[in-house]
Amino acid sequence: MQRENNSTVQHTRMSPERQGFGANPVKQRETGNYAQEYIKGFVDKWDELIDWDSRADAEGDFFIQSLRQHGVKNVLDVATGTGFHSVRLLEAGFDVVSADGSPEMLVKAFENGRKRGHILRTVQADWRWLNRDVHGEYDAIICLGNSFTHMFEERDRRKALAEYYAMLKHDGILVLDQRNYDNILDNGFSTKHTYYYCGDNVRAEPEHIDDGLARFRYDFPDDSSYHLNMFPLRKEYMRRLLREVGFQNIETFGDFQETYHDEEPDFFIHVAEKSYDSISS
Repeated sequence: MQRENNSTVQHTRMSPERQGFGANPVKQRETGNYAQEYIKGFVDKWDELIDWDSRADAEGDFFIQSLRQHGVKNVLDVATGTGFHSVRLLEAGFDVVSADGSPEMLVKAFENGRKRGHILRTVQADWRWLNRDVHGEYDAIICLGNSFTHMFEERDRRKALAEYYAMLKHDGILVLDQRNYDNILDNGFSTKHTYYYCGDNVRAEPEHIDDGLARFRYDFPDDSSYHLNMFPLRKEYMRRLLREVGFQNIETFGDFQETYHDEEPDFFIHVAEKSYDSISS
């Protein structure tokens, strides 16, 4: 297993040529299946989906400013994907370790970082056993890109959050985002296609939705299509899990805005503190 003090991840296994969901895709509701979803063909197109420049313009300095306000210096990016936020934070002066469960994503992230003049410190890790593969304590952990919704079982979600909590310094913060599944489940899917998936001529829409599965289809200009199966987390459920694991002072933003009641946001961003202020000595 690669450690975070090395520069690259050994690409020790070949990804399948096709995504693996079994005979009935809507029955595939297992956390570990993400390894069968992020195949090389999909990963190679991921940057078309998010469009680094458009996404940077859309989110502005929200994450950079949030981290600076909390005095953050070192960051563990546990869902680095193709490296977008790791690179942005490096360029803003943070010390960053980049982790992901997908070796394909880490290879792409390393390539993207090198093209921009950075050597990413990468490590392949499953969040449920994060402390086994990543070492040290961090001022902040970020889990972005709707990634936490790959956790299908509550025990997996609790285990992952507990691993995050354990790796944070006593006054550290967790920044975690998610789609607005409340709106999708209650009112149907709509999107401003502005903040997260900004690529031109790329469609990202749900193909199936129920209380236990959001199956999204991603269509690209070359007529290729890929899918992701995710758990539709409701906002208040996610906030409750964070509190029960031990996080305090949880702020939730909608599309990078503190006040979002006038219009349903596409995404929620939770900023949760590991704080002991309320505990008397």
